[in-house]
Amino acid sequence: MQTYVIYCDESIVKGKYYSNFYGGALVNSKDFDDVVSILESKKKELNLFNEIKWTKVTEQYLDKYIDFITTYFELIKQGKIKIRIMFRKNENEANNLSEYQELNGFYLLYYQFLKHAFGLKYCNLSNENVQLKTYFDKLPNTKEQNERFKQHIYELQNCADFKSAKIVISKEDITDVDSKRHVILQGMDIILGSMQFKLNKENLVKNPSTGRRGKKTIAKEKLYKHISRNIQDLYPHFNIGITTGVNNDYSNDWKHPYRHWSFVPSSYDGERYLF
Repeated sequence: MQTYVIYCDESIVKGKYYSNFYGGALVNSKDFDDVVSILESKKKELNLFNEIKWTKVTEQYLDKYIDFITTYFELIKQGKIKIRIMFRKNENEANNLSEYQELNGFYLLYYQFLKHAFGLKYCNLSNENVQLKTYFDKLPNTKEQNERFKQHIYELQNCADFKSAKIVISKEDITDVDSKRHVILQGMDIILGSMQFKLNKENLVKNPSTGRRGKKTIAKEKLYKHISRNIQDLYPHFNIGITTGVNNDYSNDWKHPYRHWSFVPSSYDGERYLF
């Protein structure tokens, strides 16, 4: 049986221009140990013994983060990691949400991200089942809300697209994890954070007291530019602010190693928010 592991994380809920950032990294189980070994070895080589993440990027550690993310993108380019980034442009904001939607918007969007972002309905051309394991960076809110969300993820296997792809999900394979222990999740966090940083123009923020950009902001911009160059290697002229095209082949939702999804509600601008 083929098995895929998906690590998921989220960034800011509300940004100046873009909001609701979600990210995922998918790895085939046959590549999993190799991917983890390569990334952990790179961290050890760079003396990065603690968790690495976007919020920790500084001038002092910039070169090490660039080196690590270069290795991460080598694995993406080899097809051993698939990355998906989802966000919503603020002008596409829904109004007249129901109380349920207001309270559970975080989970509703997370559900949509996992259901659609990787094009999982195209992942299986065989007659065998495909096992899906999902690891979420520590979920917020109450245990009851988190368990309800996990139940919805479990039930994804009953939707038509997942049934057609013969995707099976076990309850024990839906869990939230501590990113400190998962290097694949750490690398994805850096990419996700860099996209939020650029799309919300945080690279232009200046210190009010000096009128200049801070050293940390400049370091983050340099790391973003390095990440952008790696994406451009895959897709020249890649536009980070729009949904990545499929080139007249919807199965590229699955095949592509790296994609963005600019989420637009089914109904917005005064209408009911539909999922």
